[in-house]
Amino acid sequence: MNETPAQLGYRMPAEWEPHEATWIAWPHNREDWPGKFAPIPWVYTEIVRHLSRVESVNVLVNGGRKRQERVAAMLDQAGADMARVTLIRAATDRVWLRDSGPTFLVNEAAETDPLALVHWRFNAWAKYDNYHSDKRVPKLVAQRVEGKRWVPRVTVEGKERRVVLEGGAIDVNGLGSLLTTEECLLSEIQARNPGLDREGVERVVADYLGAHHVIWLGPGIAGDDTHGHVDDLARFVGPRTVVAVVEKRHSDPNCEPLQENWRRLETARDQDGQPLELVPLPMPEPVLFEGERLPASYANFYIANETVLVPTFNDPADREALNTLASVFPDRRVVGIHCLDLVLGLGTLHCLTQQQPRVTAKMPGTPIEEEN
Repeated sequence: MNETPAQLGYRMPAEWEPHEATWIAWPHNREDWPGKFAPIPWVYTEIVRHLSRVESVNVLVNGGRKRQERVAAMLDQAGADMARVTLIRAATDRVWLRDSGPTFLVNEAAETDPLALVHWRFNAWAKYDNYHSDKRVPKLVAQRVEGKRWVPRVTVEGKERRVVLEGGAIDVNGLGSLLTTEECLLSEIQARNPGLDREGVERVVADYLGAHHVIWLGPGIAGDDTHGHVDDLARFVGPRTVVAVVEKRHSDPNCEPLQENWRRLETARDQDGQPLELVPLPMPEPVLFEGERLPASYANFYIANETVLVPTFNDPADREALNTLASVFPDRRVVGIHCLDLVLGLGTLHCLTQQQPRVTAKMPGTPIEEEN
């Protein structure tokens, strides 16, 4: 039997550990932002501008050289550090690389291949049909970074299947603990891995991510079409510290589900049996578009080197959320990114980013490259 990544000493690092780069995909699917696509590329320029100050940014661009040149011109115009930006031609369906991209692993003791990747199967949240370009993203990234790649499989009801696991469904502290939700990974609605039970999920994340201790939350937030991603609910911000969104408006449908998740976190323990330190994070007022509730959550922040990017929504709670995250990240610059338009695509900052941990080997590439 082949050894698992965990048996070989690999683990999924926490997001606050040093990054070599952030991976994103440039927006192009106008159907994801019906009637409001025009500002979306400029939101991306602001994201890349801040990230390029602190780490490299690898941008997948769906199109040829002319489109890459237009993207480069926009980023340069917005003040991005172009010496740290690499544009890579790659076909994508959507931009949510947290879910379609690979999960990076590190092995500090490895003499070769200290960086590796887990290539999960991507099926567009068991909901959409247009994902056949997105599902190829992990292989492309693995080729670029020259990292070892695992493709997890499990046997369910006598049949071997590839495992579906989106990055937004999990959050880790890098020491063995992992947050996820029952609604996303165990529900029969939008079922990612039909027949794979709680024990099976826990075995997969232990084997492939080195996360041997799973903390299960319940439901996700209203408006989340992923059906329960944890990165809109609760996030590790330290080895034992978790920020979790709370809703004080009793009439809001999020109120009771978020209280239930908070109660679970209060009784949860980390991988060493220690209680968690909990920090409440507010929720903005409901964000609606054409009567549809959108998944607006301050928990969808992204931790980069020296910086934390936080979604804001022109809401009075923006200030409280920024101050709360500044208090738990005293050594990082906390920056608000206006996401009132971006969230129409049903995701924000954490959904669109994927961190590549820092290792000795440097990323190859020049500012603009063609991908064969």
